[in-house]
Amino acid sequence: MIVDFGYYIIIGIVALISSAVSNSLKKKFDKYSRIRLRNGMSGAEIAEKMLADHGIYDVKVISTPGKLTDHYNPQNKTVNLSQVVYHERNAAAAAVAAHEVGHAVQHARAYKWLTMRSNIVPLVGVASKFSNILIMVGLVLGLTSSFGYLVLSAGVGLFGITTLFSFVTLPVEYDASNRALAWLKNKNMVTREELAGAQDALKAAAKTYLVAALGSLAMLLYWVMKLMAANRDD
Repeated sequence: MIVDFGYYIIIGIVALISSAVSNSLKKKFDKYSRIRLRNGMSGAEIAEKMLADHGIYDVKVISTPGKLTDHYNPQNKTVNLSQVVYHERNAAAAAVAAHEVGHAVQHARAYKWLTMRSNIVPLVGVASKFSNILIMVGLVLGLTSSFGYLVLSAGVGLFGITTLFSFVTLPVEYDASNRALAWLKNKNMVTREELAGAQDALKAAAKTYLVAALGSLAMLLYWVMKLMAANRDD
């Protein structure tokens, strides 16, 4: 086995940072959920108006179970808002709803990073399913075996695809937030205080994607260095 103490250090650090960022996001969402929108609109109404303002009429806004489960589905063209976002009338709900519509706008405008991410989704499905399996099998076989080295290399290659996906996701998420905030401000949908809350909430959400990408990169580099070390030993 080539897994050493460094592996567990990386896992531990990423887990701690991810937990801290996730807790921060939840606290900010709860904080800005207490800032009621002066215009009295719900998250669903915000989403529908933003879609209409961008001339998008073939996307439906629907409610989905859970908390922070909001997402845009490009396959069936639906903006899926969690129940607290769909029904509530506060700065957090406005931020999340507008952000998800931002993805719908990206889709309608053929935003290049969203198109790229969509194109590699099938590969990511395969990679995420088999990368860890191949890595573990390669470790069991051992790097002294040429077959074990080959299997581990294949696993690391697949893991690289998931890492690439996490980095392609970053501009997609940041752009969606920028579109959301620009619309909220330019259309005077929120007050200055509400806009500041929406911006802070979306920044916190963006950090979760950044941490995930950097954590994936750190793990990829770990495996690559192990492969390089094993290759030098041959």
